[in-house]
Amino acid sequence: MSQQLKGNDQKRAIVVVIDGCGIGASPDHVRFGDGADCNSIANTAHVVGGLHLPNMQRLGLGNITAIKGVGKTERPEGLYGKLAEKSEGKDTQTGHWEMMGIISPVSFPLYPDGFPPEIIDKFIEETGCEGILCNKPYSGTKVLDDLGEEHARTGYPIVYTSGDSVFQIACNTAVTPLETLYKWCEIARKILDGPHRVGRVIARPFVGTPGNYKRLSGDRRDYAVPPPAATFLDCALGSGLGVYGIGKIEDIFVGNGLSHAVHTGSNLEGLKYTLAAIEGEIDSQKVHVAKDSPDRMGLIFTNLVDTDSLYGHRRDPKGYGRALCEIDEWLGHIMKSMRKDDLLIVSSDHGNDPTAPGTDHTREYVPLVAYSKSLVDRPDPIVGDVGIRDGFNDIAYSLGDWLGIDWKGPGSSFVDSMERVRN
Repeated sequence: MSQQLKGNDQKRAIVVVIDGCGIGASPDHVRFGDGADCNSIANTAHVVGGLHLPNMQRLGLGNITAIKGVGKTERPEGLYGKLAEKSEGKDTQTGHWEMMGIISPVSFPLYPDGFPPEIIDKFIEETGCEGILCNKPYSGTKVLDDLGEEHARTGYPIVYTSGDSVFQIACNTAVTPLETLYKWCEIARKILDGPHRVGRVIARPFVGTPGNYKRLSGDRRDYAVPPPAATFLDCALGSGLGVYGIGKIEDIFVGNGLSHAVHTGSNLEGLKYTLAAIEGEIDSQKVHVAKDSPDRMGLIFTNLVDTDSLYGHRRDPKGYGRALCEIDEWLGHIMKSMRKDDLLIVSSDHGNDPTAPGTDHTREYVPLVAYSKSLVDRPDPIVGDVGIRDGFNDIAYSLGDWLGIDWKGPGSSFVDSMERVRN
């Protein structure tokens, strides 16, 4: 049975992360191996002949940069700008951590030539799997096409990496049960420490036969390194607010700072959960995480991964464009369901330009659009351009400002900066 959580008279915040959605090359793009022309949104729009994103357009998305089909608006209904990443990386963890106030000065280790023998040998010994396949950077779908049949024949797990700091293990559930795959990931997570402390070990279960393999996104699990310090999520939870992680948020933060969490198999599922949470329709028993759970849901934090995992890495701009349009449509429903004192922030964790060479993330600015009825419905609305923000961590600072939480971390509030201009 769903349960209406208390607190309808108090402020809430909703953060929606469109995974892998950049809006133009960062000044340091060369250092990260990316071109000056990378732009996840604008390049996608150009290739597909224009994007229809009316809800983000009215908030000011088209005012940030030229996007075919998404025009500028003279009277935006939201705050808009872009964020420049401070952390050393262009991956999921560093991006999300920075949004929640943690700047990572050192990047996670990468393995362009595969993992060294001391890692692989220990993995084989401790799991008892007898051998592995691949051990090099690979496309997550192509590796199944190329090695799925051999995996079925030998029973060996497919171990591969990418341009991210990841140790990925793919197994067909008809060959290796999910429980075994998860156990192997737990073993790998313990092995991968010290100089080989990769950001994430990822379980990649799949089903099917040669030529018809399908990854089971809903059963994917990320075994991440926990944040090195308390994040804004911890601060919010400690202040008595319920914090609801939707999608892979629980994995990215290793459960820290969350009172409730749910994994999702698609963007659509994540968007439905987000809308339900805003409307107070939460089955608190199914999504309960914390031992002492607050009864007021104050922060909803959603990751929508399809733009990254299904379309960005696969360099599929048409699919990427469709995903953006789906998100925009649901943002319309979300905005209509928000209470007056709710704040919606839409941003991203890194770029993943589906038109760029290769299959890796791209070092980009990320877009920022924010909306609240209480900011728009004023004699002098607090809307407009918040400029280029120096760090994703401005999101954490702005959340603290909005929710009345004394966040001690770095950053500045883009809402407060606009209010000072108005006053």
